[in-house]
Amino acid sequence: MNKNKADAEIEDIAAELELQDVLEWTVDEASAGERIDKYVTESLDTETSRSQVQLWIQSGHVTVNGGTIKPNYKLGAGDRVVVTVPEPAGVDIDPEPIPLDIVYEDPDVIVINKQRGLVVHPAPGHTSGTLVNALMYHCRDLSGINGELRPGIVHRIDKDTTGLLMAAKNDQAHASLAAQLKAHSVHRKYIALVHGVLSHDQGTIDAPIGRDSYDRKMFTVTDKNSKEAVTHFHVMERFADYTLVELKLETGRTHQIRVHMKFIGHPLVGDPMYGRSKGLKMDGQALHAAKLGFEHPRTKELLMFEAPLPADMEHLLHILRTS
Repeated sequence: MNKNKADAEIEDIAAELELQDVLEWTVDEASAGERIDKYVTESLDTETSRSQVQLWIQSGHVTVNGGTIKPNYKLGAGDRVVVTVPEPAGVDIDPEPIPLDIVYEDPDVIVINKQRGLVVHPAPGHTSGTLVNALMYHCRDLSGINGELRPGIVHRIDKDTTGLLMAAKNDQAHASLAAQLKAHSVHRKYIALVHGVLSHDQGTIDAPIGRDSYDRKMFTVTDKNSKEAVTHFHVMERFADYTLVELKLETGRTHQIRVHMKFIGHPLVGDPMYGRSKGLKMDGQALHAAKLGFEHPRTKELLMFEAPLPADMEHLLHILRTS
């Protein structure tokens, strides 16, 4: 790839990533009468504070039906809320010596086996204790396409999901990896322990995902303001009241596996948002990104990685196998 073409591809990917920071919702009947600052804060799937949202409203980054409003504006059913998340100005994200399980590293990419409880990237007002802080301590350079708060981050997994995650060390690598994700050519397989016994050995869940109209911190299968979501599953092992499954993502929606498994009646063990209160206990959902494969941005070699199950999931499986 020549330099001009590479630069153009990077610009295209960067523009696409910037567009993802424009968020839009239509207010339903259940949210009518709610303050705009509370509505937006609860609608974001980040740790953005209400005070930060109020600053965005005051600076015109939040509009209702195309017009600016005050933080105490009361919403009406059918109102169109648009949030243009501003670029962080002068944000200092400090490198932190957080331990990392590095599976692979070269001058272009780094692959991490992320531990449970580690947030992938900072959010406005929360700039410490994340994978980004750890990567900045370990690496001298990270890609800048995703902005100051998410250097190097091409994709993410939930805080309490363990497993493989790739990051880019330069913009050329970031553009290539992001393009592969967009084309669904990245190989991603997860292992999960779910409630109940799946009757089919394998199957596909093809159900669109959008915000839950009753709790906007959650997602659900819905036809309203949703995006296509496809998950393939394969049964690995069955127990009396649980099933170990391997899942392959065709799309990468927020909470996709967790939402899809709940949708078919088999929520993840330990899931604090979509799971069940009874049964096996675990600190976070029993979900592990076990396999990751992609084309190397520079050499074009196909790289494939595997990460063993974390100790807490292995412990649950031991209990099930010996009970």
